Amino acid sequence: MNDGNSLDALLAEEQELQFPSFGTDVAWTLGSHIYQRAKAASLPIAIEVSRNGQQLFFAALAGATPDNAEWIRRKRAVVQRFHHSSLFMSVEAEVKGRPFLQRYGLSEQDYAAAGGGFPIYVKDTGCVGAVVVSGLPQLEDHRLVTESIRAIIAQSTL
Repeated sequence: MNDGNSLDALLAEEQELQFPSFGTDVAWTLGSHIYQRAKAASLPIAIEVSRNGQQLFFAALAGATPDNAEWIRRKRAVVQRFHHSSLFMSVEAEVKGRPFLQRYGLSEQDYAAAGGGFPIYVKDTGCVGAVVVSGLPQLEDHRLVTESIRAIIAQSTL
């Protein structure tokens, strides 16, 4: 694990990546941004953006399978329950030396602590949703999501 994936670095990333507000237009812009990046690179992924449990954006690119939608559902469940990225929860379990599912008494059918799920934070509000990508190795899923959130936040503050 490199320093960019330490618990402190992952927490700092969550604190940094907060939207000024988050509605359906922002969800569409974020999902579309990820979609365009993935399409340009021919990435076989599925993407979901949700707010308060409501799916606002979903797309599956060429090469994605129905299994990717299942991974998205399970990663989203982790983000919604813990208000942390699914990668953070995976790394935390590794650092603490106890498997994630066992530590929290969770079902493998319902939860997946694998990179690619990230909380949607709104400044002065907290976690209001999740953006999740599935189809690449977990660190690449996570990076695609965080780089896209960073880009959309930068556009909104211009």
